[in-house]
Amino acid sequence: MSSALVEEERTQAARIAARAVDAVKIYGSGDAAVRALDGLSVEFADGRYTAVMGPSGSGKSTLLHCMAGLDTLTSGRVFIGDADLTTMNEKKLTLLRREKIGFVFQSYNLVPTLNAQENITLPLDIARRRPDKEWVDRIIQTMGLGDRLDHRPSELSGGQQQRVAAARALATRPEIVFADEPTGNLDSRASAELLQFMQEAVRQYGQTIVMVTHDPIAAGYADWVVFLADGRVVDEMSEPTAERVLDRMKSLGG
Repeated sequence: MSSALVEEERTQAARIAARAVDAVKIYGSGDAAVRALDGLSVEFADGRYTAVMGPSGSGKSTLLHCMAGLDTLTSGRVFIGDADLTTMNEKKLTLLRREKIGFVFQSYNLVPTLNAQENITLPLDIARRRPDKEWVDRIIQTMGLGDRLDHRPSELSGGQQQRVAAARALATRPEIVFADEPTGNLDSRASAELLQFMQEAVRQYGQTIVMVTHDPIAAGYADWVVFLADGRVVDEMSEPTAERVLDRMKSLGG
């Protein structure tokens, strides 16, 4: 193989932020066993906003949690960049999640005794890393949280709490952000604000985001959509629109 081809392959490999190879996840055993992931293989490109969709029980959230190192596979492999999560012990996984992964939960998972500013910088404080003030300020400004930084979660609306959660996920400049139904508890206006911010994070700042959603409108903000059914990838779509995504979901029974 020529050096040019070798270099091209290396470049292409470097563009993959995360991937799963022959991923299998089985819950339970015997007759009660549930095969949530069934030999699934998928790649998530660097600097891309990817939505993961599929009918209920298709394995969307299971995939996301296994990709983020929050759950383990029964068999197969998961990579963040070149790091193989399936070979890591819990200590190494914790360090990798802290340094390379951001996660946005549907339930926000904010610390109730901390204000918005403290919640946003919490991962940095835990890692004893000095915040990049310019970057954090840019996130706060983009999210429209400047006048809410002294407020605790109980003093914020659902939309504001989710924006704080998203800002927290981005504050560490992670290699990849995983978002599990981030608009599931939000009204349409708050959803649009959050989705627009995530879109800007990708397009303006080169962030990589993988979002599980059941909402075709949310998926329409992404650059790419991966469709799952029965624990496998069954289709992918570039330049999605809500209408195209909805049509594809209907064909999958979603």
